Amino acid sequence: MSYKHILAAVDLSKSSDVVINKAISIAKDSHALLSLIYVDLNYANYYLALPNGAWSNSLITDDRKDELVAELKQLAEKADYPISNVLVEMGDLNHKINLNVKELGADLLVCGHHHDFWSRLLSSVKQIVNSSDIDLLIVYLESED
Repeated sequence: MSYKHILAAVDLSKSSDVVINKAISIAKDSHALLSLIYVDLNYANYYLALPNGAWSNSLITDDRKDELVAELKQLAEKADYPISNVLVEMGDLNHKINLNVKELGADLLVCGHHHDFWSRLLSSVKQIVNSSDIDLLIVYLESED
């Protein structure tokens, strides 16, 4: 199958290179556009039980967003393939991924999944699998020790 626009979702960890390289190998074969996205999760929904304002300092600031954009651009510059878009979003991962898939016209989403305790307990991949309207490639990621 030939893809036209691939969106690679990364978490800015060391494993991001694995996801990006997998997306690049598919993009090269298809001569597809390649975009990168990082979604900084809005944890406010998880902390609603805390007293008012207890979690407000954890919300993203413009300075923090600029730092995240810079980190993602560094990954894009290291890539052995032209990156069409570098996107940093804030909020619900599932919603932001699906919104950008539609806006970009992406037809393949590449993301990674760790097989550690927390990823099994709180995996975002399950939500994406259940809501995605495009092909998915879920890349196995080694544990980062």
